[in-house]
Amino acid sequence: MTTQQTEKIAQLVEKREKAFLGGGQKRIDAQHAKGKMTARERLAALLDERSFEEYDMFKQHRCTNFGMEKSKFDGDGVVSGCGTIDGRLVYVFAQDFTVSGGSLSETQAQKICKVQDLAMRNGAPCIGLNDSGGARIQEGVCALAGYGEIFQRNILASGVVPQISGIFGPCAGGAVYSPALTDFNIMIQDTSYMFLTGPAVVKSVTGENVTQEELGGARVHATKSGVAHFSAANEDEGIEIIKKLLSYLPSSNREDAPLLDCNDPVGRIDDSLNEIIPDNPNKAYDMYKVIGSIVDNGEFLEVHKSWARNIIVGFARFNGRSVGVVANQPSILAGVLDINASRKAARFVRFCDAFNIPLVTLVDVPGFLCGTQQEYGGIISNGAKLLYAYGEATVPKVTVSLRKSYGGAHIVMSCKQLRGDVNYAWPSANIAVMGADGAVEILYGKEIKAETDPEKQAALKQEKKDEYNDLFCNPYNAASYGYIDDVIEPRNTRFRICRALEQLAGKKQENPQKKHDNLPL
Repeated sequence: MTTQQTEKIAQLVEKREKAFLGGGQKRIDAQHAKGKMTARERLAALLDERSFEEYDMFKQHRCTNFGMEKSKFDGDGVVSGCGTIDGRLVYVFAQDFTVSGGSLSETQAQKICKVQDLAMRNGAPCIGLNDSGGARIQEGVCALAGYGEIFQRNILASGVVPQISGIFGPCAGGAVYSPALTDFNIMIQDTSYMFLTGPAVVKSVTGENVTQEELGGARVHATKSGVAHFSAANEDEGIEIIKKLLSYLPSSNREDAPLLDCNDPVGRIDDSLNEIIPDNPNKAYDMYKVIGSIVDNGEFLEVHKSWARNIIVGFARFNGRSVGVVANQPSILAGVLDINASRKAARFVRFCDAFNIPLVTLVDVPGFLCGTQQEYGGIISNGAKLLYAYGEATVPKVTVSLRKSYGGAHIVMSCKQLRGDVNYAWPSANIAVMGADGAVEILYGKEIKAETDPEKQAALKQEKKDEYNDLFCNPYNAASYGYIDDVIEPRNTRFRICRALEQLAGKKQENPQKKHDNLPL
């Protein structure tokens, strides 16, 4: 090797070492002092060891406004490239807060867009780790154009490859819209936040005094807005959530959901399920116990765990096959469907359908929540979102009605008429327009009130309720019309679902050709 070659290689090594430091050791130390990892540390924890291939390490901004030409760093505030997670290809970018606060420049946007384009072209998930002060003000409209380019790719990639956003620091202003357009957001408690305008602007415009955490912290978005799908205690936990989430997802819409080896017997029965439904129809039970009993090894990755808790959504496996689970939760608001529950479930159903993930729906729903707050808030259009999502879905759909399944809520929760493939019911299922109390009031209210003797009135009311229950509040009336494929013993639920999913594995169904649908937004 010549002396000139040796010098050039030494120069390359030196430039790489400098690029690895981002904004310098002092800023790295400041990042650590906040309890935060650097961009490179996050990617090292996320990706398989030695799998990362970096792109555009030496890219720099070209801005000369406000003396910016004197402040340049290789990489320009984002580390981007590809790697593997559990041996599967992923494309990644991690904003580097040590360089100009991770602010987005035209060239940083170009780096992010490059990995987005490659992810779509090569059919692999795209993961973004956000830690940025927002648009680089010195670049003006060029920074805004950069956001626009990123957003456009988020839109085009939607339903093509899984898109996951880790919010590991600030994410404010226009920056919030890229994570909002992706499939899943993971936020870190106490160190990450998302909002369109910060506390100072809120104070000047509305007069409200609010902290960053109160305005857009992980707890707020995990419990109140639903913007965050997962809330992690720290960055390590957040990274593990991303890895676990990916294990349930195909790499793109061209693939089927993952199928893993399963050591949990398909025919495993659980006698406790035969007794889990209370005799009193108004008494609650915990749907998590049902889910844990029937899925592989009791493992369930819940999405939106702390938001709209009257419905449960998340990922599990049946005989190694990845599925999306949607279940009413009787212990929260009796499992009623309201605006947020409808939105939460609809979005999850549409994601699963986009990525070939079968749906298992567990039904115990008394109806839609009533009242002016719900009506004024648009419960009709929001409920229609869930109705639309199930009706549009072409993936295998297995539905089990456990107890209540009343009125419009019965239809919405993956009924046979919304192309449910296999619809089971437990013997405790009540499938009807409404419960006995309401039905008797409508059908026999005048007759009952006409009886002046209180004892006879009560007896007549009970007689009519018993008559209605015998006729409608059971699974057999629906089964007699073929709307329920079979009434099953609760303890056999796991086996029946596994077998249904197996027979549906080759399902092919297409919707009418169209430019796109018009979902009731």
